[in-house]
Parts: sequence; structure tokens; C-alpha cells
Amino acid sequence: MGFLLFLLYLLTLFASLKGCIGSYDVSHQLNDDVLGLVVFKSGLEDPSSYLSSWNEDDDSPCSWKFIKCNPVTGKVCELLLDGLGLSGKLGKGLQKLRYLKVLSLAYNNFRGTISPELGLIRNLERLNLSHNGLSGLIPSSLVSGGSAKFLDLSENYLSGPLPDDFFLNCTSLHYLSLAGNALQGPLPNMASCSSLNYLDLSNNQLSGNPEFLSGIWLLKNLQTLDLSYNAFSGSVPNGISAIHNLKDIKLQSNQFSGKLPADIGLCPHLRMLNLSDNHFSGSLPESMQRLSSISYFSLSNNMLTGNIPQWISNFNSLEFLDLSSNELTGSLPSSLGDLNSLKYMSLSSNKLTGDIPESIVHCTMLSVIQMRGNNLNGRIPEGLFELGLEEVDFSNNGLAGSIPPGSSKFFGSIHTLDLSRNNLSRYVPADSCLSSSLRYLNLSWNNLQSKMPPELGYFQNLTVLDLRNSALLGSIPTSICVSRSLSILQLDGNSFIGPIPEEIGNCSSLSLLSLSHNSLSGHIPQSMTKLHKLKILNLEFNNLGGEIPQELGKLENLLAANISYNMLTGRLPVGGIFQSLDRSSLQGNLGLCSPLLEGPCKMNVPKPLVLDPYAYGNQVQGNRPRDDSSNSKIFHRHRFLSISAIIAISAALLIVVGVIVISLLNLSARRASNFIESALESICSSSSKIESLTSGKLVFFDSKPSLDWVSNPESLLNKAAEIGEGAFGTVYKVSLGSQGIVAAIRRLVTSNIIQHLEDFDREVRALGKARHPNIVPLNGYYWTPQLQLLVSEYIPSGSLQIKLHERLPSSSSLTWTNRLKIILGTAKGLAYLHSFRPPIIHYNIKPSNILLDENYTPKVSDFGLARLLTRLDTHFMNNRFQSALGYVAPELACHSLRVNEKCDVYGFGVLILELLTGRRPVEYGEDNVLILNENVKILLEQGNVWDCVDPSMGEYPEDEVLPVLKLALFCTSQIPSSRPSMAEVVQILLVIKTPAPERTDFY
Repeated sequence: MGFLLFLLYLLTLFASLKGCIGSYDVSHQLNDDVLGLVVFKSGLEDPSSYLSSWNEDDDSPCSWKFIKCNPVTGKVCELLLDGLGLSGKLGKGLQKLRYLKVLSLAYNNFRGTISPELGLIRNLERLNLSHNGLSGLIPSSLVSGGSAKFLDLSENYLSGPLPDDFFLNCTSLHYLSLAGNALQGPLPNMASCSSLNYLDLSNNQLSGNPEFLSGIWLLKNLQTLDLSYNAFSGSVPNGISAIHNLKDIKLQSNQFSGKLPADIGLCPHLRMLNLSDNHFSGSLPESMQRLSSISYFSLSNNMLTGNIPQWISNFNSLEFLDLSSNELTGSLPSSLGDLNSLKYMSLSSNKLTGDIPESIVHCTMLSVIQMRGNNLNGRIPEGLFELGLEEVDFSNNGLAGSIPPGSSKFFGSIHTLDLSRNNLSRYVPADSCLSSSLRYLNLSWNNLQSKMPPELGYFQNLTVLDLRNSALLGSIPTSICVSRSLSILQLDGNSFIGPIPEEIGNCSSLSLLSLSHNSLSGHIPQSMTKLHKLKILNLEFNNLGGEIPQELGKLENLLAANISYNMLTGRLPVGGIFQSLDRSSLQGNLGLCSPLLEGPCKMNVPKPLVLDPYAYGNQVQGNRPRDDSSNSKIFHRHRFLSISAIIAISAALLIVVGVIVISLLNLSARRASNFIESALESICSSSSKIESLTSGKLVFFDSKPSLDWVSNPESLLNKAAEIGEGAFGTVYKVSLGSQGIVAAIRRLVTSNIIQHLEDFDREVRALGKARHPNIVPLNGYYWTPQLQLLVSEYIPSGSLQIKLHERLPSSSSLTWTNRLKIILGTAKGLAYLHSFRPPIIHYNIKPSNILLDENYTPKVSDFGLARLLTRLDTHFMNNRFQSALGYVAPELACHSLRVNEKCDVYGFGVLILELLTGRRPVEYGEDNVLILNENVKILLEQGNVWDCVDPSMGEYPEDEVLPVLKLALFCTSQIPSSRPSMAEVVQILLVIKTPAPERTDFY
């Protein structure tokens, strides 16, 4: 470093000599280039030694890799270091390259802020810093210098509003991309950027009313405009037709409203128009019929009304058409068949009526057609299934008639075919399907009145086959699993007869097998024990007989099973799910041996020695001595126990003792921690009077900060605004200055919180990237060494804790519909957090951290805060157990501190039980401790599970409540590896909640 400092000194000396002499030769300038590049390199990490040729002893850098020089002057004009894995900060040295025209550092790992001195390189025309980790504000000098033609800062962590003078001198600018950052606030005036032809500001949090668009409409040379995925609102003004060269408009995923601009069709060169996911209303403007060059047209997820006009056939070049999720009415125009270039068409979720026009078969380039969720009737056009379609979705309509036969071309290309919930008849299979690409086939809820085509088993890539309630006859084909690719097989509610084919064991990929409500007979095949990936098994309401194969108890992944209302006999398999099945999953089998069932027990083998005379004798249950008190009705006195029962009770007693010991320890720790927190609060309060907090760093991800808050953040920490407290700190409700924006502010405990700003910033920004309908977004933070605040969205309707345990007597209780909505939404939020790499672990699942909006949509709050801790010490763990007693996974109670996704799964399982029972996870009586999950498990084993359901819930469907309750017990398994993942939990809940499998993202 001493030598480098000496080089910098020489640079300064040469510059001063130049001022004195008035001229200098080429060798001096070359030395400037060498020294500037060497200084720049000194601040980098080059793990692959790409810059090894940069030798400080060279007279010229023109022979170095990634350097280009002007052949006439010999001066460095281009520096191209894209994708070399370089890291570090953009330090000094580059400003010495005074004749540099192109600087490209894209796809590296540069950190820190962008130096304003980069904008002072007088000749710099192209600057590309995209796909790095740069943060902070964007210097206005990058554009206002006047020479910039190309500027790409996309895919970084840049934040804050754009400077007001950012576009003050941008007459030379042709290309600008700031996409994929965290910019917020309104756009400055861009009227002076007269040469701009490409503008991409997508994927930020820019906001404001669209008056700025009137300035953009003045940019005559603009060809691409991308403002998608921001927070712009209001009506889009007319005037867009003034941009005659405009080719691409992307305004999707904002909050624009009102009618579409009337002159939007007067852009003669427009190729792409994407206005989806906004709040536009009204009908399509007549001017749109002039868009003869349009190839991509999407207005989905708006509130558009009216008919699809006949003039849509004027879109001669249209390849992509999406008008789904609007309120369009009327019949489909026959002119759709004139769209000869059309490849993708989605008209789903509207109010369209009438027939599907026969002319649609003339769209020979079509690969995706989606019309689900309308009121279409009539027949599927003949010839449609002769096209090379890849996806067809006509579900949830009123279509009738036969399903057209599919050609070999059709079955060679189709991967998704959904004709469910219509009135279709007769399924005609493909002539040749061995090479089929079909992955998803759903013909459920139709009136096929035919046998199941045996050819389906040969579809090599078929993973989901749903034929429920389709009036299918005959037997299940033995060829059903020839391809071995099926993951979901649902044949419920048909008229199948005969045995379950032994070949079912070849379906090695099956995770869901549902054959209920048929007339199947014979034994449960022994081969079913080969289905090691099976998670859900439904065989109820058939005529199956014989004994259940004992090896089914070894299926470790099986999470739910129902074998009720058959003619099964003998013992249940030992181990696995079968030891936890409740009465509703077993009843209707008079010969089945279980203490939960009444009637004779038929076995073909000698009965095992049983020490308890009542173990299999529920038929004489009325003669047992029983204590009718509420706390002891699940226990029987004077009862001999088997060895397994003794082990189970011993384990339960150990857990109870462990909880009591931890509670006693916490009582002691609570006094100490309260004293410590009071002392810390006193110290912080007194120090805030001495030291100004305005020297800290304030970062907002989503919106412009309030100036009142910036100037006086400590004034917000008023006890009158406190709304919650937990292991990670206190939460306050805050109004941000004169803007009236209400936010939730958490003051983090200072103990063990990351104390280095860069590390803290990195972790909080990682949490800030999480955006999902079922989580509370983290919008910013405030940092000083003495105080750290996190800023989140404020949810005014309160937490699940209030709705479930602290509601007023006058307020209504949560219904089952709302409780299931809360369970599923919370599961989706946690599954989304776990999908990050590395996963975001919540670590603190409990009702107070599940917030509810006015529609009872759950939002998981305070996720991932353990990432902000330098270590998990005993003091923090005491607070953790104290604030969430009963939700902590047992492996953490043993202080192994293995924080992973399965810890969240355990807490979520306890949360389900709390919602279903209305009780707290641990309740203390005068002489006993009730642990909720153990109590529910015992009631389930005794067949009294309905005694634990919250009576204030009102009416509820038992076929939904019971599987959810059993799922909760799986989630609270003592062994972490036995718990399902949150993604699997979502999948199971979706199967329980809706009769049709969802093919969308579970998150």
C-alpha cells in the first residue's frame, strides 16, 4: 500500500506540473492510465486472477486484458470487465482515465455506493454497472455531466428517490435502465431527454400520480417504455400518440386506474402493450383497432367491461393475447380465427357466454388456449385437438358433447389438458400416445359414461391424472402405471368395480392416491407397500376386504389415510400413520381391530398377549370405571398397561417435567431480564437526551421518508404508542409526520444485535426483498450504534392473539371458514419464506405474530429477526421460551440450537391446534399442566377428538377439521425429520380445502 500511495502522490505531482508547464507528452498520459488502473485494481478482489496482466511496471496498459486503447492517441478508451467475479468497492483511480468512453463492470459483486466522481469523467459515454450489489443513492452527476449516452444501473440495491436535477442535462442520453433496485418516490421531469429511446425503470417502488407521463409523452424518439412493477397510481393521460416511434409499453403491476388512453391506438409501430395487473376500467378504445403491428397484447387482471370486439382480427401480427380476469361479457367473436400468428390466448375468468367459435381451428400457430371460469356452452370445436397445442384449459364452463379425438400431433405436444367441471361425455384416447408430452390431465366432474382408457398408463410424462366424479365404468386398467410417472392419481366418485390392480405398486412416484366412493373389491394390494413417496391415501367407501398389509406402516412419508366404510379385518399396521388414525378414518370396518371401533374383531392369526382386558373391547366400554370430570375423562383408573403404553406415558411425563423446569427457570430469568431491560431502557433514554440520533442511517425500501421522522426519530418511541413486545424488542404504532402514513416500528433489543452497519444493512435488505400477500413487508430501517429500528407496514385489524384469546364477549368468534383461511394463508407465507436460499426462518411462530386484515387474510410478521443476532445466547433463549412457551420445538428446548425450517413447522402445528381448540399451547391448573398437542393426541387415540374442538367455532365440516387436526399432530412430531416441509403442508391443505388440485404456485 505504501507504493500505491506513492503512485497517487506522483499522479498529483504530474497534475500540478501540467498546470505549471501548460502541456505534457503522451508518455505522461500513459502513466496516468497505468497508475489509475493499478490504483483501481488495488481495491478489488480478483479470485480468478483475471487481472494478472495488469503490471504496474508497464509503460502502457494497452496490452493488458480487458483494455482497449485509441489506436491513434494510445489512450485508454474502453474498460470491459463484465462477468469476471470481481468484488470490492468502486474506489478511486478510474477518474484518472480522462479519455475513457466505455466503462462496463456488469455481472460482478461490487459493493458500496457509486462515487459521484464517475460522472466527472468528461468523455464517458457508456456506463454499465448492472447486476452487482451496489447500494445507496444514485449521484445526479452520472447524467448531468452531459456526455452520457448509455447508463445501466439495473439489478443492484440502489435506493432513495432520484435527485430532482437527475435529468437536468440529459440531451445526449439514449439508453437508461434503473430496473431491479429499491428506488422510491416520484420521477423528476424528463422533458429535456430529447434523444432518449430506451427507458426501463421497472421493479422498483416508484410512486406518484401519472402527471409525469405527460412529460414522457414529449420524448419523440422513445421506443421502449417500461414502468412495470412499481406503485404508480391514477389515470393515464392522453397524448401517448405523440410518440410516433414507440414500440414497447410495459405498465403492468402498478395501480393505474380509470379508462385506457383513447389515443393509445395511434402509435403505428407499437409491438408490445402490457397494461395487466392494474385497475383500468371501461371498454377497449376504438383506436386500438389500428394496432396492426401489435404482437403482444395483455390487459389481464383489470376491471375492463364490454365485449371482445370483432375488429380484434386487425391485429395481423398478434402472437400473445391475454384478456383474463376482467369483466368482459358477450360471446366470442368469430374473427378470432383470423389471428393466424396467434400462439397464446387467455380469456379466462370473465363472463363470456355462447359457443367457442369453430373458426378457432384456423389459428394453426396456437399453442396455449385458456378459457376457464366463463359461461361458455356448446361443443369443443372439431379439429381443435388436431393442432399442436401445448396447454388447453376449458375448465369451469358449461361445455357439452363428446371430447374430440386427439391426433398424434396433439398428444405429441400437449402437456396440460384441463376440461374439468363441464358436462362433457366420451373420452376418445390418442391413436399413438407412447411419445406423449402430457403431464397434467383433468377430466373431473364430467359425464363421460365410459371405461377408463387403458392407454393413459402409457403416457410417459403424465404426473397428474384427475378423473373424479366423471361417471367412469368398469375396472381400473392394469396398465395404469406402466410409465411410472404418476404423482397424483384421483379416481374418486366413479363406478369402478373389481380389485385395485396389483400393478398399482409400479406407480413409484405417487404422492396422492385417492380411490374413494367407488365399488372396488378384493384386498388392498401388497404391492402398495412399494409406494415410498405416498403422502395421502384415500380408500374410503368401497368394498375392500381382508387384512391391511402390515408393511404399509413402514411408509415413512404417509401423512394422511382414510380406509373407512370397507370390509377390512384384522390388525392395523404397526407404526407410521396407522397408529394415529382416528375413528372417522377407520369406521365402517366391523372386522377391523382397533380400540376406537365397536363390533367383533376378526383376525386370521393368533391374538397377541394383551395385559389390558379392555384394549380391544370398546363393545363393553360402558362397563368400564370412568371419571367424568373434564380434566380426567381421558384417563382410566385401575388399568393395566402394555409396555408401549408405559413408554408413551413416561415420555409424556418427561416432557411435562421438562416444561415445568423450564418455566421455573424462566421465572428466575424473567426477574433478571426485566431488571436488565429496565436498566437498558433507562440508559437509552438518558443517552438520547445527550446524543443526537439524527446522525444515524435511515433507509426506506418502499416510500419516501417523512422529514419529521428523519429529524427526530427518538420522539417516536413514546410508550403511549406501544402495541406489542417480544423477544426481539418492542413494537410501536407510529404516524410518520405530516403525511399521515401509519407504520409499525420495532425497536430491537441492543444485546447481540449486529453492530456493523454494512452487515446490518445486508441482512435487513435480504429480509426486505420478501414480498408476499401473507407476510408483512419490511419497508425500511433506522440505524445508529445505540438504536436500531425496523419499519413495517401497520395492520390495523390486530393479531390472531386478540381474535382468538383476547376478544371481547360482544365480538363474534372466528368461524371455521376464517380459521381455515388463516391456517392456509399462514402456511403459504411460511412456505414462501422457506423457499429463499438460504431459507428465511421465522423462529417465533405464535398468534401475536400473525396479523389479520379486515378480510381475515393472515400476514406473518417479524420473520427472520434471528438473522440480526450475532449469537443465540442463554439470555435470548430465556426470553424466547418465556414469550412463546409451547411453540418451541423440542430440539431447541435441549439447547442444541439447530434453527431450521422444521422449527417453524413445529410452531405452526401448535398454532393449528390452538385455532382448532381455542386453547393455549400450555395451560396450568391447580395440580397439573396441560400440554395441548399431547392432550389432543390422547383424545384422538381414544376416539373423543371432537371433545377438544372449540365450541365457539359453530358448525364445521368434520371431513375438513379432522384432516387439519391430524396434520397439526404431524407437524408437532418430536422428531424433526418426521415433520413435513411447509411446501408439503400447503399441498395437503389445498387438497383438504378444495376438490380440485391447484396447478398454480403453492406460495
